[in-house]
Amino acid sequence: MADGAHELGVVEDTLYVPMLGRIYASEHFKGILYDEKALELKGKLPAGMLEGSTQTQYTYLASASRSANVDRHVADFLRREPDGIIVQLGVGLETTFYRNDDGHAPWYGVDLPHVIDYRRALLPDHGREVCIAGDAFERAWVERVRAGHAHAPLLVTASGLFYYFEEERVLGLMRMLQGFGDVELLFDAVNKSGMALMRKKHMRTVGHEDAKMYFYVDSVSELAAKVGGGARVLAEEAFYRHIDKSGLTLSTKASMVLSDLLGMVKMVHLKI
Repeated sequence: MADGAHELGVVEDTLYVPMLGRIYASEHFKGILYDEKALELKGKLPAGMLEGSTQTQYTYLASASRSANVDRHVADFLRREPDGIIVQLGVGLETTFYRNDDGHAPWYGVDLPHVIDYRRALLPDHGREVCIAGDAFERAWVERVRAGHAHAPLLVTASGLFYYFEEERVLGLMRMLQGFGDVELLFDAVNKSGMALMRKKHMRTVGHEDAKMYFYVDSVSELAAKVGGGARVLAEEAFYRHIDKSGLTLSTKASMVLSDLLGMVKMVHLKI
């Protein structure tokens, strides 16, 4: 597995960061997130990945909090739309399906071909979760999904993905999705000050200072207006609003509270 991991690029290599966060939370803070599948995969990660991690409690739990937030929105979507479909862009090593499978909904995961190859070595395609090798910003994946599910509501998630792309490219993806029926889009974003902090500290902390970051959102309503075509905001949530902070170090808890007060990180849910 380690050899395959070495073939991943700088941005793709960050796919280990959320996995380590889910493992950490599952072992120490189950009230935030418990991910049985992530724990199963712990022994299959590249040698030294856990021991050599430079993450802090806060960065571990930031990743786990994102997963917990995505879980809430996925569960709500599947309650509202019993015939809905989940599509995960930049699926990496996400285990969201295993935490949220309702026994009915089809799931799709989209990522670059070499990432999908590596994912399948660890997480083979499930009967209801199918991976698509391709560019998340191109229309081929949504055409494939729509070929099998012409009118089903889609919840498209982009967990930890958009940061690495220019705003116009992200807007292009959103506008492209408007041509494919009933689509909701869920993603996490920082504001401008949050982006500055991520560039200076966070990516060094998790060991990927070479991963360039661009996309931030100060106003979700302004973002929806830029998308145009009737895009509207379904939710804009402070990132740690729903997170159980009991038992955390004072530093981690203070960082979470300050982040929410300053709107530095948020979950964004749009009707496209």
